[in-house]
Amino acid sequence: MQPQEELVVDAEMDCVTSNPADSVDDWANFRDGDIMQQQTDIRAKEAEKMPFIGDKEPLSTLAAEYESGSPILLEKIKILGEQYAAIRRTRGDGNCFFRSFMFSYLEHILESQDKAEVDRITANVEECKKTLQRLGYADFTFEDFFTLFLEQLESVLQGSETSISHDELVKRSRDQSISDYVVMFFRFVTSGEIRRRSDFFEPFIMGLTNSSVEQFCKTSVEPMGEESDHVHITALSDALGVPIRVVYLDRSSCDTSGVILNHHDFIPAVIKVP
Repeated sequence: MQPQEELVVDAEMDCVTSNPADSVDDWANFRDGDIMQQQTDIRAKEAEKMPFIGDKEPLSTLAAEYESGSPILLEKIKILGEQYAAIRRTRGDGNCFFRSFMFSYLEHILESQDKAEVDRITANVEECKKTLQRLGYADFTFEDFFTLFLEQLESVLQGSETSISHDELVKRSRDQSISDYVVMFFRFVTSGEIRRRSDFFEPFIMGLTNSSVEQFCKTSVEPMGEESDHVHITALSDALGVPIRVVYLDRSSCDTSGVILNHHDFIPAVIKVP
């Protein structure tokens, strides 16, 4: 993506006149027009390659991609195949963690039909809404995102006119108008939890960036396309009371016990109940 943008910048700069004011205007017009259009085109091409949520694939497809690569990675993929039946890929657009969590959680409810869990997390969502209100957020800035998530949550429970199938869940997860709203719901929940417990999260944020908690939430949590780190995952897990496991597929090995598949479990600090 970057080389293409730089090539266009070079081409535009070759046409700049000797008038400095005109140069500034040309650059501003270029930034506001050409680059935005180019980024839109690139995103469209990426969308054709990879949807927000991919189809279910056997682990053998992942192994085939690394067939001529690191033996450690291949061994870890083998171990992964012993623990999980399949994988789903997500588009690497900076929102992949939230989209992965969204689909995995809703799919779990669809398959388990756990009404008690739906009641529990619905109560937590209401608490998250109150948290944002206490923090000074206007309702109109987040209420549509909360409403849509609760609608999706209700729809995966069977037995009503609004119930959906698994195929429909996949379809909705690939619909940008729905998927982006749910991602924004998670981002607001995450931001609210970080701000609510700013004393707890501040040392971790300072380890990632020099910004304050408020600035971190404004620039690295709430905007679409910002990647997630352990701070985001911890906050979301704590706010919703949902454990999350992250498995690392890397080239690291253990000298004493051979190849192991590293993972990190995010356990909610306090599992909220209705």
